[in-house]
Amino acid sequence: MIETHQQSEKLDYLGFTLDRWQALLETLGEKSYHAKQIMKWLHRPLRGRFVHDFSAMTDLSKSLRSRLAELGEIHQPEEHDQFVSTDGTRKWLLKSRSGSLVEMVFIPESSRGTLCVSSQVGCALDCSFCATGKQGFNSNLTAGEIIGQLRIAIAALAPLYPDRRRVVTNVVMMGMGEPLLNTDNVFPAVNVMMDDLGYGISKRRVTISTAGVVPGIEKMCGTTDASLAISLHAPDNELRCQLVPINRKYPIEDLLQVCSRYVRHLGEKRRITIEYTMIDGVNDSLARAAQLSCLLRDLPCKINLIPFNPFPGTVYRRPTMATVRKFQERLVNDNYSVTVRTTRGADIQAACGQLAGRVAAKTPSRASAQRNAHQIATSEVA
Repeated sequence: MIETHQQSEKLDYLGFTLDRWQALLETLGEKSYHAKQIMKWLHRPLRGRFVHDFSAMTDLSKSLRSRLAELGEIHQPEEHDQFVSTDGTRKWLLKSRSGSLVEMVFIPESSRGTLCVSSQVGCALDCSFCATGKQGFNSNLTAGEIIGQLRIAIAALAPLYPDRRRVVTNVVMMGMGEPLLNTDNVFPAVNVMMDDLGYGISKRRVTISTAGVVPGIEKMCGTTDASLAISLHAPDNELRCQLVPINRKYPIEDLLQVCSRYVRHLGEKRRITIEYTMIDGVNDSLARAAQLSCLLRDLPCKINLIPFNPFPGTVYRRPTMATVRKFQERLVNDNYSVTVRTTRGADIQAACGQLAGRVAAKTPSRASAQRNAHQIATSEVA
């Protein structure tokens, strides 16, 4: 049951799932079928535009619209700036509730359009090859702010692609932040993305990417059937601890074990995506490819090789494409499905690993900072 009294903040309606709408309506003494009406109003554009208040919801009574407006709001991030790459990739700078700026990227292709959304302002994991972690952690994005990114993209892109029935075909939680350290907001947002009353995006086309928060993956088993991507980047614990510090808490063997359980939960012959950023002279040798092949032999997966994308201040370098192709060939010979990610949007700092946003220098609230540190240290994922 949702409490509607003594609320310190207004409800964030964009992140409401169908179940949560039904619970709220029950609390208000209203019919639960209104939940479906509201979901359609919120997540389906009206003449190319999304509604931002309840006045347009004419099939709801005035009294219900007034009560909903009193209790909550239809809030999405504020557009601060937009950049367009020479290859067609688009990046938005969006202002979060915290005042900091987060980034969202759209990658157009002939048969699909992939939207890379953020889940946090900054990131606490400090992976050595990623610009986001160098910003530190500020705050979690709300479910509404996550869904708001999708609304912003659809509204902006639909006029540019009038012949496409659906401009955003894929959503990947690969922007700023670690999604599985913000599960209270990420899971409802993913639910709305996949709900037919929301955005109706296939569960195979909504991907949660994690650096390896094992308790979060365990929670996914009973909560969602979205696709899962693992930022692995190394085939052994010693190297991975250098590249992905959270590996000290959740070593590779524990990570792969929970991934296997999630694959069994998914069924339907689905696979996990293994993301492997290739860094010159660090993890790109054929010996590393052989290790990786051995490591993943029992996990239903596909491998995505990502040539490192430089950012200001890094000491890492991108390997040659000849090195990347030899690495790929070694894995393909062992019957893995292996793709090499084409670098997109590098000229606007929108490529994988380059998203930095503008995280406020001020220290986040004591409660927020303690909560995020506690999740990492004790594995108590919300």
